[in-house]
Amino acid sequence: MREIALAEIPEMVYNSNAIENSTLTLEDTEDIILRDMIRHDQNIREIYEAKNLAKITEYLLENPKEKLTIGLILSLHKTLLTGISDDIAGRFRMNKEWVRIGAHLGANPDFVSDLMRDLVGNYNSDGSEYFLDKIAYFHAEFETIHPFGDGNGRMGRTLLNHQLMALDLPPIIIQSKSKFTNYYPLFNTYIASTKYDGFTGLFASLLTESLYRRIALLSSPKIIPLTEWAKKNGIAGTIASNKAARQTIPAFRMRDRWMIPSEFNNHARTF
Repeated sequence: MREIALAEIPEMVYNSNAIENSTLTLEDTEDIILRDMIRHDQNIREIYEAKNLAKITEYLLENPKEKLTIGLILSLHKTLLTGISDDIAGRFRMNKEWVRIGAHLGANPDFVSDLMRDLVGNYNSDGSEYFLDKIAYFHAEFETIHPFGDGNGRMGRTLLNHQLMALDLPPIIIQSKSKFTNYYPLFNTYIASTKYDGFTGLFASLLTESLYRRIALLSSPKIIPLTEWAKKNGIAGTIASNKAARQTIPAFRMRDRWMIPSEFNNHARTF
């Protein structure tokens, strides 16, 4: 399980940075993280973003049980922005450091520290709420507060995975290609209504996909593209894709391509 998660780091880093409009491709990200290969035409900031995010992701994979604290969050943020914005790395916004995300203003910098302490304290103290609801609320509120001068999106997704791993669950990958349809609109809903159940649903689907991926890698003799499986089983490609997106079949994405165990029987009740 650990090796699978470590192998996913380039995909996690690529998608999280791409959500923030990084121009690096998955192949670029793999070269930078795995092979320390850098092209002269690549943006220096984006290179640091890839390296730094990979570093904190690997740290949390190796330390999944470390308690979520303000100190941990600040330490991770310091590493995330090292070489990028050292003057604001490892500290919350303060004084007149306002941030705007589209039409939304992050929390008043005078109150950011207290808001974050309340958020972390509530997360650690409430043991009765459904775990994905707790994580969904934390993510929605963290991004609404926008506690840092930069790196809030990447930090929020990193903390989300830390929370999952602390519960002995695998990390998830929020896909950059669907950010305008399945991710960003959920923040607008939360800001307008304080409803975060959309995040719960998204995280549940992505967690299911992550579990399917691990089950397949650990138990299936052969994994094939979904298109090949659909053709073999006489299923239209669009129907197979819809089933995969709804997670009604044990399909999962690898390198942005839907895959599935070759032995899966579409007519079976269980996988």
